[in-house]
Amino acid sequence: MEQKIHQGRNVKRFREMLGIKQEALAYDLGEDWNQKKISMLEQKDIIEDNLLKQISNSLKIPVEAFQNFDEEQAVNVIASTFNTHDYATGLVINNYNPIEKIIQLHEEKIALYERMLKEKDEMMARLEKLISK
Repeated sequence: MEQKIHQGRNVKRFREMLGIKQEALAYDLGEDWNQKKISMLEQKDIIEDNLLKQISNSLKIPVEAFQNFDEEQAVNVIASTFNTHDYATGLVINNYNPIEKIIQLHEEKIALYERMLKEKDEMMARLEKLISK
């Protein structure tokens, strides 16, 4: 039985894990995007490859993660480990420092907020210019 990967749901899961709002992702994807469009995108089973690459670049997550992640399968593995009283033992090697990763994510978030503030300032300037005419 072949299980289908829901790419839109995966985009939503990863976006939420990173703490990124739909509006911020829309901003990163360009002027054609808004929150509602992101919401509709996250409901799609399959997302076009070029769009998936844009999202991948924006969220800094490999395209393969959106294409291959199956939450149900991951939950089944965890559940079967607990139900059969098997103990998952082993050595986990992290090739990165979690503190550095947190700092990197924080810096990326600050950069995103700065871009959003700049866009807001530009929009306010345009509005003031229109009002003064």
